[in-house]
Amino acid sequence: MPASSRTPFSHRPSRQGTRTAPSPADLLDFARRVAADTARVAALPLDPEGRTWTRLEGPGGAEAWLIGWPPGAETGWHDHGGSHGAFVTAAGELTEQSLSVPLPGEGWRSLELADGLDRVRVLPEGRGRAFGRNHLHQVENRSGSLHAVSVHAYYPPLPLIRRYSRKGSTLRLELVERPEEW
Repeated sequence: MPASSRTPFSHRPSRQGTRTAPSPADLLDFARRVAADTARVAALPLDPEGRTWTRLEGPGGAEAWLIGWPPGAETGWHDHGGSHGAFVTAAGELTEQSLSVPLPGEGWRSLELADGLDRVRVLPEGRGRAFGRNHLHQVENRSGSLHAVSVHAYYPPLPLIRRYSRKGSTLRLELVERPEEW
């Protein structure tokens, strides 16, 4: 098929009617395009005390956000409720810590993690990553003085976010947040 006739998203049907479901790679492409829009990134209001965000129109019905991170801001350990996604640093630098292991879906409150599961990625401006439905991570701006800005996209739109605490090799489910809470 010639490149000019390809659609930007996969051909899987979605729950959104005739829209097609964007893949993690599609979401990463979208996040990269938005992150490269310096005027849009610069228009995000930044708060020195906490994260700020603006909802974006994501591709194919995806949920998307432009997020500002003051120095030292972090998300804590969380997952995306079974959605796949992507994020790209648009300004500054973010660090992602993740676990390279699928977690059980239901019926647990605490897990003992094996050694060697931790991954750390430093994502400077213009860098990002896509992730699958079972991704668990925390993201932080480790700078002591500079804000960071990032673009995030999820499909299907986030049904929930599970938040975890972590002490050493023990991961504990602490809270389940629903969309009406954020």
